[in-house]
Amino acid sequence: MLELGILLIKVIFVLNLALGLASFCTWLERKGSALIQDRVGANRAGAFVESDRWYLKPALPFVRALGWLGVINTLLCDSLKGLWKEDFVPEGASKFLHALAPVIAVLPIMLAFAVLPLAPDFTVAGHTVHPQVAPIDAGILFVLAMGSVAVYGVAIAGWTGNNKFSLLGALRAAAQMISYELPMGLVFVALIVVYGTLDVYTMVEEQQKLLWGFIPAWGIVMQPVGFVVLLLAGMAETKRGPFDLPEAESELVAGYFTEYSGMKFLLFWLGEFAEIALFAVLLALLFFGGWDIPFVELPKGVWWASLIGHAVLMAKVVFFCVLQIVIRWTLPRFRYDQLMNLGWKLLLPISLVNLAITAILKVVL
Repeated sequence: MLELGILLIKVIFVLNLALGLASFCTWLERKGSALIQDRVGANRAGAFVESDRWYLKPALPFVRALGWLGVINTLLCDSLKGLWKEDFVPEGASKFLHALAPVIAVLPIMLAFAVLPLAPDFTVAGHTVHPQVAPIDAGILFVLAMGSVAVYGVAIAGWTGNNKFSLLGALRAAAQMISYELPMGLVFVALIVVYGTLDVYTMVEEQQKLLWGFIPAWGIVMQPVGFVVLLLAGMAETKRGPFDLPEAESELVAGYFTEYSGMKFLLFWLGEFAEIALFAVLLALLFFGGWDIPFVELPKGVWWASLIGHAVLMAKVVFFCVLQIVIRWTLPRFRYDQLMNLGWKLLLPISLVNLAITAILKVVL
Protein backbone atom coordinates (compact mmCIF):
# COMPACT_ATOMS: atom_id res chain seq x y z
CA MET A 1 0.00 0.00 0.00
CA LEU A 2 2.87 2.35 0.83
CA GLU A 3 4.56 1.67 -2.52
CA LEU A 4 1.30 2.35 -4.37
CA GLY A 5 0.91 5.66 -2.56
CA ILE A 6 4.49 6.68 -3.36
CA LEU A 7 3.96 5.74 -7.01
CA LEU A 8 0.80 7.86 -7.17
CA ILE A 9 2.64 10.84 -5.68
CA LYS A 10 5.46 10.43 -8.20
CA VAL A 11 3.02 10.26 -11.13
CA ILE A 12 1.24 13.43 -10.00
CA PHE A 13 4.54 15.22 -9.40
CA VAL A 14 6.07 14.29 -12.76
CA LEU A 15 2.88 15.14 -14.66
CA ASN A 16 2.67 18.55 -13.00
CA LEU A 17 6.38 19.11 -13.61
CA ALA A 18 5.98 18.35 -17.34
CA LEU A 19 2.95 20.62 -17.60
CA GLY A 20 4.69 23.34 -15.59
CA LEU A 21 7.79 23.27 -17.79
CA ALA A 22 5.58 23.32 -20.91
CA SER A 23 3.73 26.35 -19.52
CA PHE A 24 7.02 28.05 -18.73
CA CYS A 25 8.23 27.47 -22.30
CA THR A 26 4.94 28.84 -23.64
CA TRP A 27 5.32 32.02 -21.60
CA LEU A 28 8.98 32.33 -22.57
CA GLU A 29 8.09 31.87 -26.24
CA ARG A 30 5.64 34.77 -26.16
CA LYS A 31 7.49 37.15 -23.86
CA GLY A 32 11.01 36.21 -24.93
CA SER A 33 10.25 36.68 -28.62
CA ALA A 34 8.97 40.18 -27.89
CA LEU A 35 12.13 41.09 -26.00
CA ILE A 36 14.43 39.60 -28.65
CA GLN A 37 12.64 41.37 -31.51
CA ASP A 38 12.17 44.62 -29.53
CA ARG A 39 8.40 44.77 -29.98
CA VAL A 40 5.33 44.90 -27.80
CA GLY A 41 4.63 41.30 -26.94
CA ALA A 42 2.29 39.42 -24.66
CA ASN A 43 2.24 42.10 -21.98
CA ARG A 44 -0.99 44.07 -22.37
CA ALA A 45 -3.74 42.02 -20.75
CA GLY A 46 -4.06 43.25 -17.18
CA ALA A 47 -1.14 45.67 -17.40
CA PHE A 48 -3.37 48.77 -17.12
CA VAL A 49 -6.27 47.40 -15.09
CA GLU A 50 -8.08 49.91 -12.86
CA SER A 51 -10.91 49.62 -10.35
CA ASP A 52 -12.68 51.96 -7.94
CA ARG A 53 -13.80 49.14 -5.68
CA TRP A 54 -11.90 49.26 -2.40
CA TYR A 55 -11.67 45.48 -1.97
CA LEU A 56 -9.95 45.10 -5.34
CA LYS A 57 -7.40 47.91 -4.99
CA PRO A 58 -4.88 45.94 -2.84
CA ALA A 59 -4.62 43.32 -5.60
CA LEU A 60 -4.25 45.77 -8.50
CA PRO A 61 -0.42 46.16 -8.31
CA PHE A 62 -0.03 42.39 -8.32
CA VAL A 63 -2.39 42.01 -11.30
CA ARG A 64 -0.59 44.80 -13.21
CA ALA A 65 2.76 43.14 -12.56
CA LEU A 66 1.45 39.85 -13.93
CA GLY A 67 0.10 41.76 -16.91
CA TRP A 68 3.44 43.38 -17.68
CA LEU A 69 5.18 40.01 -17.31
CA GLY A 70 2.78 38.51 -19.85
CA VAL A 71 1.47 35.86 -17.46
CA ILE A 72 -2.20 36.85 -17.70
CA ASN A 73 -2.17 37.02 -21.48
CA THR A 74 -0.23 33.79 -22.07
CA LEU A 75 -1.41 31.47 -19.32
CA LEU A 76 -4.96 32.77 -18.76
CA CYS A 77 -6.35 34.57 -21.81
CA ASP A 78 -4.93 32.16 -24.40
CA SER A 79 -6.22 29.17 -22.45
CA LEU A 80 -9.73 30.60 -22.10
CA LYS A 81 -9.77 31.53 -25.78
CA GLY A 82 -8.82 27.95 -26.71
CA LEU A 83 -11.52 26.51 -24.43
CA TRP A 84 -14.28 28.59 -26.02
CA LYS A 85 -13.25 28.21 -29.66
CA GLU A 86 -15.29 26.00 -31.96
CA ASP A 87 -14.04 22.45 -32.43
CA PHE A 88 -13.98 22.39 -36.23
CA VAL A 89 -13.62 19.06 -38.08
CA PRO A 90 -13.12 19.20 -41.88
CA GLU A 91 -15.84 17.69 -44.05
CA GLY A 92 -15.11 14.10 -45.00
CA ALA A 93 -12.54 13.59 -42.24
CA SER A 94 -12.74 10.94 -39.53
CA LYS A 95 -13.82 12.59 -36.29
CA PHE A 96 -12.22 9.81 -34.28
CA LEU A 97 -8.79 10.11 -35.95
CA HIS A 98 -9.04 13.90 -35.94
CA ALA A 99 -9.41 13.79 -32.14
CA LEU A 100 -6.89 10.98 -31.69
CA ALA A 101 -4.00 12.69 -33.51
CA PRO A 102 -3.19 15.35 -30.86
CA VAL A 103 -3.42 12.68 -28.14
CA ILE A 104 -0.89 10.47 -29.95
CA ALA A 105 1.36 13.50 -30.43
CA VAL A 106 1.33 14.43 -26.71
CA LEU A 107 1.02 11.14 -24.82
CA PRO A 108 4.45 9.68 -25.81
CA ILE A 109 6.15 12.87 -24.63
CA MET A 110 4.48 12.60 -21.23
CA LEU A 111 5.36 8.91 -21.01
CA ALA A 112 9.01 9.67 -21.76
CA PHE A 113 9.16 11.84 -18.62
CA ALA A 114 8.27 8.73 -16.59
CA VAL A 115 11.65 7.03 -17.16
CA LEU A 116 13.83 10.08 -16.44
CA PRO A 117 15.28 10.45 -12.92
CA LEU A 118 14.66 13.89 -11.47
CA ALA A 119 16.77 13.71 -8.28
CA PRO A 120 19.06 11.32 -6.39
CA ASP A 121 17.46 8.52 -4.36
CA PHE A 122 16.55 9.20 -0.74
CA THR A 123 15.18 7.25 2.20
CA VAL A 124 11.95 7.98 4.07
CA ALA A 125 10.77 5.84 7.01
CA GLY A 126 13.16 3.08 6.00
CA HIS A 127 11.84 3.03 2.44
CA THR A 128 14.11 4.00 -0.48
CA VAL A 129 12.37 6.38 -2.87
CA HIS A 130 13.48 6.59 -6.51
CA PRO A 131 12.45 10.00 -7.94
CA GLN A 132 11.51 8.25 -11.15
CA VAL A 133 8.05 6.93 -12.06
CA ALA A 134 9.34 3.92 -14.04
CA PRO A 135 12.97 3.09 -13.17
CA ILE A 136 13.62 0.73 -16.09
CA ASP A 137 17.10 -0.41 -17.10
CA ALA A 138 16.71 0.61 -20.76
CA GLY A 139 15.36 4.11 -20.10
CA ILE A 140 17.34 5.75 -22.89
CA LEU A 141 15.84 3.37 -25.46
CA PHE A 142 12.34 4.03 -24.13
CA VAL A 143 12.81 7.78 -24.66
CA LEU A 144 13.93 7.17 -28.24
CA ALA A 145 10.97 4.84 -28.83
CA MET A 146 8.48 7.40 -27.54
CA GLY A 147 9.93 10.00 -29.90
CA SER A 148 9.30 7.59 -32.77
CA VAL A 149 5.69 6.98 -31.73
CA ALA A 150 4.98 10.74 -31.71
CA VAL A 151 5.54 10.75 -35.49
CA TYR A 152 2.25 8.88 -35.94
CA GLY A 153 0.25 11.65 -34.29
CA VAL A 154 1.71 14.24 -36.66
CA ALA A 155 1.13 12.03 -39.72
CA ILE A 156 -2.49 11.30 -38.74
CA ALA A 157 -3.14 15.00 -38.09
CA GLY A 158 -1.94 15.95 -41.56
CA TRP A 159 -3.96 13.21 -43.24
CA THR A 160 -7.23 13.86 -41.39
CA GLY A 161 -6.93 17.57 -42.14
CA ASN A 162 -8.19 16.79 -45.67
CA ASN A 163 -6.08 19.72 -46.82
CA LYS A 164 -3.03 19.89 -49.06
CA PHE A 165 -1.18 22.17 -46.65
CA SER A 166 -1.85 19.79 -43.75
CA LEU A 167 -0.69 16.79 -45.77
CA LEU A 168 2.49 18.52 -46.95
CA GLY A 169 3.24 19.59 -43.38
CA ALA A 170 2.74 16.03 -42.10
CA LEU A 171 5.01 14.61 -44.82
CA ARG A 172 7.68 17.15 -43.95
CA ALA A 173 7.37 16.44 -40.24
CA ALA A 174 7.51 12.66 -40.68
CA ALA A 175 10.57 12.83 -42.96
CA GLN A 176 12.29 15.31 -40.66
CA MET A 177 11.65 13.42 -37.42
CA ILE A 178 12.67 10.05 -38.87
CA SER A 179 15.81 11.52 -40.48
CA TYR A 180 17.07 13.18 -37.32
CA GLU A 181 16.33 10.15 -35.15
CA LEU A 182 19.33 8.42 -36.78
CA PRO A 183 22.08 10.81 -35.55
CA MET A 184 20.26 11.13 -32.22
CA GLY A 185 20.22 7.35 -31.78
CA LEU A 186 23.92 7.10 -32.66
CA VAL A 187 24.76 9.70 -30.02
CA PHE A 188 22.81 7.64 -27.47
CA VAL A 189 24.79 4.54 -28.52
CA ALA A 190 28.06 6.44 -28.04
CA LEU A 191 26.95 7.42 -24.52
CA ILE A 192 26.05 3.80 -23.81
CA VAL A 193 29.57 2.79 -24.90
CA VAL A 194 31.15 5.44 -22.65
CA TYR A 195 29.11 4.73 -19.51
CA GLY A 196 28.41 1.03 -20.11
CA THR A 197 24.69 1.21 -19.30
CA LEU A 198 21.27 1.95 -20.77
CA ASP A 199 19.97 3.29 -17.45
CA VAL A 200 19.80 7.09 -17.29
CA TYR A 201 20.17 7.14 -13.49
CA THR A 202 23.41 5.14 -13.71
CA MET A 203 24.68 7.50 -16.42
CA VAL A 204 24.16 10.44 -14.08
CA GLU A 205 25.99 8.63 -11.27
CA GLU A 206 28.92 7.87 -13.61
CA GLN A 207 29.19 11.57 -14.42
CA GLN A 208 29.80 12.38 -10.75
CA LYS A 209 33.28 10.84 -10.96
CA LEU A 210 36.37 12.94 -11.60
CA LEU A 211 38.84 12.44 -14.44
CA TRP A 212 42.45 12.69 -13.28
CA GLY A 213 41.06 13.94 -9.98
CA PHE A 214 39.97 17.40 -11.12
CA ILE A 215 37.75 17.21 -14.26
CA PRO A 216 34.07 16.20 -13.85
CA ALA A 217 33.24 13.23 -16.07
CA TRP A 218 30.19 14.99 -17.50
CA GLY A 219 28.92 13.97 -20.92
CA ILE A 220 30.00 17.31 -22.38
CA VAL A 221 33.59 16.37 -21.46
CA MET A 222 33.37 12.74 -22.54
CA GLN A 223 31.32 13.38 -25.69
CA PRO A 224 31.65 17.01 -26.86
CA VAL A 225 30.91 16.12 -30.49
CA GLY A 226 27.94 14.03 -29.40
CA PHE A 227 26.55 17.01 -27.49
CA VAL A 228 26.64 19.27 -30.55
CA VAL A 229 25.03 16.58 -32.73
CA LEU A 230 22.32 15.87 -30.15
CA LEU A 231 21.62 19.59 -29.67
CA LEU A 232 21.01 20.08 -33.39
CA ALA A 233 19.17 16.79 -33.91
CA GLY A 234 17.00 17.33 -30.84
CA MET A 235 15.93 20.79 -31.95
CA ALA A 236 15.00 19.34 -35.35
CA GLU A 237 13.03 16.56 -33.59
CA THR A 238 11.01 19.16 -31.67
CA LYS A 239 10.13 20.86 -34.99
CA ARG A 240 11.04 24.27 -33.63
CA GLY A 241 12.77 27.10 -35.46
CA PRO A 242 15.05 27.20 -37.33
CA PHE A 243 13.80 23.66 -38.09
CA ASP A 244 10.06 24.49 -38.15
CA LEU A 245 9.54 23.50 -41.79
CA PRO A 246 6.46 21.30 -41.03
CA GLU A 247 4.52 24.40 -39.96
CA ALA A 248 6.18 27.09 -42.07
CA GLU A 249 3.57 29.87 -42.00
CA SER A 250 4.74 31.53 -45.20
CA GLU A 251 4.43 28.25 -47.13
CA LEU A 252 1.94 25.92 -45.40
CA VAL A 253 -0.33 28.24 -43.36
CA ALA A 254 0.15 26.20 -40.14
CA GLY A 255 1.30 22.88 -41.52
CA TYR A 256 -0.09 19.66 -40.15
CA PHE A 257 -2.45 21.37 -37.67
CA THR A 258 -3.90 23.88 -40.14
CA GLU A 259 -7.38 22.34 -39.70
CA TYR A 260 -7.22 22.22 -35.89
CA SER A 261 -8.77 24.69 -33.49
CA GLY A 262 -9.71 25.08 -29.86
CA MET A 263 -8.32 22.65 -27.32
CA LYS A 264 -7.05 20.23 -29.98
CA PHE A 265 -4.81 22.97 -31.34
CA LEU A 266 -3.66 23.85 -27.82
CA LEU A 267 -2.92 20.17 -27.22
CA PHE A 268 -0.52 20.17 -30.15
CA TRP A 269 1.12 23.28 -28.74
CA LEU A 270 1.35 21.65 -25.32
CA GLY A 271 3.07 18.67 -26.93
CA GLU A 272 5.61 20.87 -28.71
CA PHE A 273 6.55 22.82 -25.60
CA ALA A 274 6.59 19.68 -23.44
CA GLU A 275 8.97 18.22 -26.03
CA ILE A 276 11.25 21.24 -25.61
CA ALA A 277 11.25 20.63 -21.85
CA LEU A 278 11.87 16.89 -22.32
CA PHE A 279 14.84 17.60 -24.57
CA ALA A 280 16.21 20.07 -22.02
CA VAL A 281 15.94 17.42 -19.28
CA LEU A 282 17.79 14.93 -21.52
CA LEU A 283 20.62 17.38 -22.19
CA ALA A 284 20.96 18.14 -18.47
CA LEU A 285 20.95 14.46 -17.49
CA LEU A 286 23.17 13.04 -20.23
CA PHE A 287 25.71 15.82 -20.73
CA PHE A 288 25.73 18.12 -17.70
CA GLY A 289 25.72 15.74 -14.77
CA GLY A 290 22.01 15.95 -13.95
CA TRP A 291 21.85 16.97 -10.29
CA ASP A 292 25.64 16.87 -9.88
CA ILE A 293 27.42 19.95 -8.52
CA PRO A 294 31.12 19.85 -9.47
CA PHE A 295 33.44 19.33 -6.47
CA VAL A 296 30.46 19.29 -4.07
CA GLU A 297 29.40 15.91 -2.68
CA LEU A 298 25.91 15.84 -1.22
CA PRO A 299 25.11 13.17 1.41
CA LYS A 300 23.33 10.17 -0.08
CA GLY A 301 19.90 9.02 1.01
CA VAL A 302 18.93 12.29 2.71
CA TRP A 303 15.73 14.00 1.58
CA TRP A 304 17.09 17.56 1.73
CA ALA A 305 20.11 16.57 -0.38
CA SER A 306 17.71 15.07 -2.94
CA LEU A 307 15.74 18.32 -2.91
CA ILE A 308 18.89 20.33 -3.58
CA GLY A 309 19.82 17.95 -6.38
CA HIS A 310 16.39 18.40 -7.96
CA ALA A 311 16.76 22.19 -7.78
CA VAL A 312 20.18 21.99 -9.47
CA LEU A 313 18.75 19.80 -12.23
CA MET A 314 15.83 22.17 -12.78
CA ALA A 315 18.21 25.14 -13.05
CA LYS A 316 20.05 23.35 -15.85
CA VAL A 317 16.76 22.41 -17.52
CA VAL A 318 15.53 26.01 -17.45
CA PHE A 319 18.81 27.15 -19.01
CA PHE A 320 18.39 24.77 -21.95
CA CYS A 321 14.74 25.74 -22.36
CA VAL A 322 15.78 29.38 -22.60
CA LEU A 323 18.60 28.49 -25.01
CA GLN A 324 16.19 26.72 -27.38
CA ILE A 325 13.74 29.63 -27.36
CA VAL A 326 16.53 32.16 -27.99
CA ILE A 327 17.88 30.12 -30.92
CA ARG A 328 14.35 29.78 -32.30
CA TRP A 329 13.87 33.58 -32.39
CA THR A 330 17.41 34.40 -33.51
CA LEU A 331 18.14 32.21 -36.54
CA PRO A 332 16.16 32.27 -39.82
CA ARG A 333 14.31 29.19 -41.01
CA PHE A 334 16.22 26.62 -43.12
CA ARG A 335 15.12 25.66 -46.60
CA TYR A 336 13.89 22.08 -46.70
CA ASP A 337 16.81 20.86 -48.81
CA GLN A 338 19.21 22.47 -46.33
CA LEU A 339 17.40 20.72 -43.49
CA MET A 340 17.75 17.31 -45.12
CA ASN A 341 21.36 17.94 -46.14
CA LEU A 342 22.25 18.88 -42.56
CA GLY A 343 20.75 15.66 -41.22
CA TRP A 344 21.91 13.14 -43.83
CA LYS A 345 25.15 14.64 -45.17
CA LEU A 346 26.58 16.25 -42.03
CA LEU A 347 25.14 15.05 -38.71
CA LEU A 348 24.79 11.39 -39.67
CA PRO A 349 28.42 10.96 -40.90
CA ILE A 350 29.74 12.93 -37.91
CA SER A 351 27.76 10.78 -35.46
CA LEU A 352 29.00 7.59 -37.16
CA VAL A 353 32.63 8.72 -36.97
CA ASN A 354 32.11 9.83 -33.36
CA LEU A 355 30.71 6.40 -32.45
CA ALA A 356 33.61 4.61 -34.15
CA ILE A 357 36.22 6.74 -32.39
CA THR A 358 34.43 6.30 -29.04
CA ALA A 359 34.38 2.51 -29.45
CA ILE A 360 38.08 2.41 -30.40
CA LEU A 361 39.08 4.57 -27.42
CA LYS A 362 36.94 2.43 -25.11
CA VAL A 363 38.76 -0.73 -26.25
CA VAL A 364 42.24 0.81 -26.25
CA LEU A 365 41.98 2.72 -22.98
